[in-house]
Amino acid sequence: MDEVFRALADPGRRHLLDSLNQKNGQTLRELCDGMGMARQSVSKHLAVLEAAGLVTVTRRGREKLHHLNAEPVNAIADRWISRYHRPRVRALAGLKAALEGSTMGFSYTTYIATTPEKLWEALTDPVFTKQYWGVEFTTDWRPGSVMSWTESGVTIEDPEQVVLEAVPGERLAYTWHTFTPEFAAAHGFSDEWLASAAAATGRSKVLFEIEQAGDVVKLTVTHDDFDPSNVAFQGIAEGWTQLLSSLKTLLETGAGLSFATAR
Repeated sequence: MDEVFRALADPGRRHLLDSLNQKNGQTLRELCDGMGMARQSVSKHLAVLEAAGLVTVTRRGREKLHHLNAEPVNAIADRWISRYHRPRVRALAGLKAALEGSTMGFSYTTYIATTPEKLWEALTDPVFTKQYWGVEFTTDWRPGSVMSWTESGVTIEDPEQVVLEAVPGERLAYTWHTFTPEFAAAHGFSDEWLASAAAATGRSKVLFEIEQAGDVVKLTVTHDDFDPSNVAFQGIAEGWTQLLSSLKTLLETGAGLSFATAR
């Protein structure tokens, strides 16, 4: 936690976070163009932010893409918010909202005491996903294959719900589910919410990247390609923090947490 506060203390690093908040998933060159700072200096700042867990890195070919990671801010909020009145943490809440509120997408990183094989199973096997997520997937997990989602007694099927990537123990990506009237009714969403969610252009996608990190496994989840007007964005952003906590707890203790799921 001390590393997070030290990382945020520098105005240059805060500017980098602001830049990623406006456009997530930038390359080093893009960040340098917006900073007016030498490439080496930007790289050093990014290294500090990455060490603090505030920035995560994914790869697109030879390029490294930098993403905001809201998990450290969530940890600060979880530790302190119950001990102080809301006015005293208003600034922290604003920072948390800024880090999670990108109109393009968001990225989370967590470390789990498990193996890549077991984590892959937890992401794909409906026996596991039902325990920590409440969702069951039906698919053969081959790129291009259609997925059906079953949650709260509702099965969501759509030809655009597809597997994008599937490398066991390394990478998994798929498009997000369709917002149907049955889904909205099962979760108590209004007709207005459904109309707004259904009107959003495009379809978001989620990417899981699995890496061995010493005795633990590093999991990076990137959910992006959101329409800025999508009303489901905030609920999904908040849901992922709970969902990943439940996944981590299940793999490390054998029992998931009772949280509302990501929508």
